[in-house]
Amino acid sequence: MTAPVVVLAVGNPSRGDDALGPRLLARLETWLVAQGRAGEVELIEDFQLNIEHALDLQGRRLALFIDAGSGTPAPYTFTRLHAAAGLGSSTHALEPGAVLKVFEQTCPGPAPACFVLCVRGERFELGEGLSPAAEGHAEAAWGLLAELMARAELAAWFAMGEAAGKIIRPPADQSVPTGQPSGAS
Repeated sequence: MTAPVVVLAVGNPSRGDDALGPRLLARLETWLVAQGRAGEVELIEDFQLNIEHALDLQGRRLALFIDAGSGTPAPYTFTRLHAAAGLGSSTHALEPGAVLKVFEQTCPGPAPACFVLCVRGERFELGEGLSPAAEGHAEAAWGLLAELMARAELAAWFAMGEAAGKIIRPPADQSVPTGQPSGAS
């Protein structure tokens, strides 16, 4: 059986704050197991998003992409995702909106409601650990992430994002939040 929710975390644990996505995903996995809810959410970690990730959206009700972003407003943004207008010049590293576009072009059935949790990163150098600022941003993002997973329904996700003043609804032709996710790590 396909889990109704999928969380795709993007980032390179060897590149400083680019590890924010994988770090939050690992914490989420521990939390889900402790809550007895591991089967309700599929967790996927990768260095970057590719066209094949469109298949991970099949049969889902909700999808959440987690990434670090340089220039993202601190501590994070939580954005409703819309399909990108195009796929760009490469299929080897896609933004979340391009993954959704591939899904719409190739997969039968409706796409899940998709969101991006983009956590502000400060340093992305190879061999670095998380910066102190990113540690704080991750802690703030964790509060929202745990609440999202506790109430994994579309209306609840909108309400939580709006209540926190963190949800950004881009126009239909914009696929990523303010502050570009680091994406192609």
